[in-house]
Amino acid sequence: MHDELIAQAHAWLTEDPDPDTRAELARLIDAEDETELAARFSGTLQFGTAGLRGELGAGPMRMNRSVVIRAAAGLAAYLKKQGHDDGLVVIGYDARHKSHDFAQDTAAVMTGAGLRAAVLPLPLPTPVLAFAIRHLGAVAGVEVTASHNPPRDNGYKVYLGDGSQIVPPADIDIAAEIAAVPSLTTVPRPTEGWDTLDDSVLDAYLARTDAVLSEGSPRTARTVYTAMHGVGKDVLLAAFARAGFPAPVLVAEQADPDPEFPTVAFPNPEEPGAMDLAFAKARQTRPDLIIANDPDADRCAAAVQDGADWRMLRGDEVGALLAAHLVRRGATGTFAESIVSSSLLGRIAEKAGLPHVETLTGFKWIARAEGLRYGYEEALGYCVDPEGVRDKDGITAALLITELASQLKEEGRTLLDLLDDLAVEHGLHATDQLSVRVEDLALITAAMGRLREQPPTELAGLPITRTDDLTKGTAELPPTDGLRYTLDGARVIVRPSGTEPKLKCYLEVVIPVGSHQDLPAARAKATALLESIKRDLSTAAGI
Repeated sequence: MHDELIAQAHAWLTEDPDPDTRAELARLIDAEDETELAARFSGTLQFGTAGLRGELGAGPMRMNRSVVIRAAAGLAAYLKKQGHDDGLVVIGYDARHKSHDFAQDTAAVMTGAGLRAAVLPLPLPTPVLAFAIRHLGAVAGVEVTASHNPPRDNGYKVYLGDGSQIVPPADIDIAAEIAAVPSLTTVPRPTEGWDTLDDSVLDAYLARTDAVLSEGSPRTARTVYTAMHGVGKDVLLAAFARAGFPAPVLVAEQADPDPEFPTVAFPNPEEPGAMDLAFAKARQTRPDLIIANDPDADRCAAAVQDGADWRMLRGDEVGALLAAHLVRRGATGTFAESIVSSSLLGRIAEKAGLPHVETLTGFKWIARAEGLRYGYEEALGYCVDPEGVRDKDGITAALLITELASQLKEEGRTLLDLLDDLAVEHGLHATDQLSVRVEDLALITAAMGRLREQPPTELAGLPITRTDDLTKGTAELPPTDGLRYTLDGARVIVRPSGTEPKLKCYLEVVIPVGSHQDLPAARAKATALLESIKRDLSTAAGI
């Protein structure tokens, strides 16, 4: 095994075009570090519906230029087999380590394959790339980003010409083309021949952001904004200025791109501690609202003052608020959400007489809902302009939630007041998540196996009235690895994360509410139920 590993590493080393990873791999070979070499050469990073995502480093199990060049070559071969012989591929990238290199390599490979390539002019939000695909009539798009993953990661997200992320079987077909690349020496990579775009695409994107707001709507809400060390700041500030909102107060320590993400353990607004600096800034400046983007600015978080302090709104709360705002504005079309998001959206849509669709997790599915007008996912993703960006967009979502806060401010009300109204109208829909991060992915497989072999019959004293094993698919949903439990007045979904080493359990309880006076008791009951469900679910799954 030892000799075979060393031989594999040497073979990889001879092809690696990156001096950084070459030096790293040479050190491991010289040190005969079998553990580390085995971790890097135990297989290849798998290309799936999230594209590629993994830790930066040398070898086929890491994100590096060799892996990206193979992925680009596989994508180019796939596009040509689809009849796009000289189609345009547009490429965007964030400000993570190696993102620019991976974007340039992709452009070179596309050009070498006879396709046309265009690279965005600087690190920009993912939704600008999703917009550019449709705006430029491209046959595909690539965004180099690891979104809100830790600093050591990077990723490679693929979109097709409709401007939405790939779904099966495209991922399987592209993966087969990647696997068929015999060696990097067979992949032509010219040093020129692709376009670097100017600001006109960004200008066109910004011009569309105006369209998500109502003409003449109030624009008075004051915000504190954090870009979470990512690429959102300049685009969000430009969009807010165009819209005529007060300039957001920046969380200066997190305003500019920094691939090390020095102030946060994980650069995700949902993670504990990530919003602490934003809360501190809000206590000083007393805005109406805190807005946060994740590092590639496709997600949007909002926080509000609740009593004496600030709290993050859940993704489901923002999802319902935006839906209610759009309904009030007379929006028509389909309201879509993933199965792990709150059932409150269905209630809002039904009362408004609008179509409502549930999809599998991820905007690759939500964006495909027929007649889509609005789509959201509890993980802080919102699509409020599907004609412009067929993906989640943290910039336009920030504009829309700030417009709603402005409108409520003019009425002497807040976002929390509107949430109370929705609870009285439709029942209190309280959601929570049990999320377990693991070092060993086998623990997730074991937990899912345990739940399938010894399924729970009740959680928190509520009988489970129906269990759906989603691997079999349903009339509405393609197969996926997940379990759905329907309880009397509650719902639980358990699934492995598609992008991180996590087991995720999504919980929802629905408590009928007679009047505003009943809300405190309903909230207390919901909190107790959610805690109890979490406890019982942990025991059942052995986590």
